Amino acid sequence: MPPGFSLPPQALRGVRVLDFSHVIAGPFATFHLAQMGAEVIKVEKPGGGDVMRRSASGASAFTALNAGKITREIDMGSDEGRAALLAYAREADVLVDNYRPGVLQRHGLGYDDLKALNPGIVYCAISGYGYADPQRTGRGAYDHVIQALTGMTMLAGQEGDPPVKVGFPVVDAATGVIGALAIVAALREREHTGVGSFLDVSMWASALQLMYPFACDAMTLDHDIARVGNKGYSGSPAADTFACRDGWLAIGANTPAHVARLLAVLEIPPAEVAPMLEPEDAEAGARFARARDPKAFRDTLAARLADRSAVDLEQRLNAVGVPCAKVRTLREFTREAVETGLLQPVVLGEGEARAVTPGLGWRVLS
Repeated sequence: MPPGFSLPPQALRGVRVLDFSHVIAGPFATFHLAQMGAEVIKVEKPGGGDVMRRSASGASAFTALNAGKITREIDMGSDEGRAALLAYAREADVLVDNYRPGVLQRHGLGYDDLKALNPGIVYCAISGYGYADPQRTGRGAYDHVIQALTGMTMLAGQEGDPPVKVGFPVVDAATGVIGALAIVAALREREHTGVGSFLDVSMWASALQLMYPFACDAMTLDHDIARVGNKGYSGSPAADTFACRDGWLAIGANTPAHVARLLAVLEIPPAEVAPMLEPEDAEAGARFARARDPKAFRDTLAARLADRSAVDLEQRLNAVGVPCAKVRTLREFTREAVETGLLQPVVLGEGEARAVTPGLGWRVLS
């Protein structure tokens, strides 16, 4: 562990969380709270509990999302179970409801019920569609369904391709992080007002946060967003992914200065590609590079890169200030990052339930 590095501070010590969550989104939200010091009581149905306990990845999948929590098997349908849950709720600072909307309400554990019992409670409801549209509130949802609903699958891939989903449960994970952020904000607000709140955290809204620049464009200009495949967001003709002799190389040559450095490393005379590029306007200020003939320019780069080494170019281009990276698998990157010290893994659990994780995504270095 490098000097000055520490795990996230226990900023939520003393905070009590009653956790009705399962699978990924809700458990990931309360996992963040637990790792920051909150006392999280995870309520599971007797005789089975969270489906992640039986994931194809084994017990480690459950550990990775639920380490640090106190689990309790409680039947909320029984009088005894409901009484126990109300006792927990009376002392809780936060309740996370990740069940389908209406389930906890039917058992007398909805926000209105608990607010009367505990006016300071922060009640965070995490669901697929949220509560703004009654027609959709009761619908179930999964990550790939929300990707399709929100347009995410029509941003990946090239124009003309069928829908292409992101290859991991990106919306579930983002919903968990946004849920944790909303809870921390609500707790901070309660310090000023003394009263709790109802937080409506939905998967569709989290998906729009992930697509925020594109969502803003679509809403502001009322147009569809072009599918750009492996090209960079900037639209620069040199921000793309190219085949090399030892794999693929993602290049982020976004500005005219980046393009000039890229050409120098690839030994392409500027005069050769000048007719393909928009000329640089020194008086226009900083801008992204643009091409008059993007295909011809890309073809020129692709031809020069095809017999070059991605490993070598990653070093050479970054050395001259052109962002780039050889395409890696997730396994390749995490192994390399641990070996170089870029990533300090956090180990949770023991034995078959042991999970090696990347932590919470931030560090305290002071």
